[in-house]
Amino acid sequence: MKKEKIIIGSRGSKLALIYAQKVKNKILENSQFHEDEIVIKEIITKGDQVQDKRLSEVGGKGLFSKNIEKELLEDNIDIAVHALKDMPAIETKGLLSNFFLKRNDPREILISRDGTKLEELEDKSIIGTSSFRREFQIKRLKENVSCKLIRGNVDTRLRKLKEGLYDAIILSLAGIKSLELETEITQIFLTNEIIPSAGQGIICAQCKENNFSIIDLLTKINDPDTYKCAIAERDILKILEGDCETAVGAHAILKNNEITLEAELFSLDGKKRYFEKEKRSINEFDKIGLEIGKILKNKSNGDYKK
Repeated sequence: MKKEKIIIGSRGSKLALIYAQKVKNKILENSQFHEDEIVIKEIITKGDQVQDKRLSEVGGKGLFSKNIEKELLEDNIDIAVHALKDMPAIETKGLLSNFFLKRNDPREILISRDGTKLEELEDKSIIGTSSFRREFQIKRLKENVSCKLIRGNVDTRLRKLKEGLYDAIILSLAGIKSLELETEITQIFLTNEIIPSAGQGIICAQCKENNFSIIDLLTKINDPDTYKCAIAERDILKILEGDCETAVGAHAILKNNEITLEAELFSLDGKKRYFEKEKRSINEFDKIGLEIGKILKNKSNGDYKK
């Protein structure tokens, strides 16, 4: 029997609501539900409330998903929508996070105040990022820049840049495209220049593991190629037991029935970099990430964690 109404839970930022609407549209395309039968509910998360500290200082990645998952577990919503890169690697008990829309562009971008590309920025230029991964990656490409914490949604970060608090900021291309702000972009980095965060550019739909009618619905909107890449990339995080302070990038691509996965891991101080790249049959998508995770863990000898 069809539910009368479906409630989708989402963060209240402009970008998060765009992602929730994309999930809603996909469900409408693949089901008998009508527009007014699917409601998007805005949920405030701690990650949105605390804007002046690194996530690692106030509880880690789960800050963007915990409140939404709580609503899901308490049956106040039927589906939670997240940016996959913001989700902890370990699944919350009782929930399923295995449904993904077709991946958006996973690349990283630079937006500078005066249109200057990274290699042309002056020494000591201040680049805004809240990610240790991005900070260490940028400093490999341009040694003498200074990275400074920046938090807030995309509009807030752009405003801080234009106010002169930073010379440039690093953001994900997927978010900028979804917000239709491509004209702001100064430079797009290739994925082998800056390996993105695991799951970057992927929208995840999550539900309770015993809600079979919603599982059936989400199975219809799940993109199989994105699913394989997401599992491979996140398996690395599971092996590393990665958290917000873990400076790790992972990116998978599928081509000619093969999956290629590359990953890099930095020591806590960013001085050591461990890199691994493997290619396997596409059927081994659920093994390749575990293998690379173990290799990186052994190579680093645990110096990526406190």
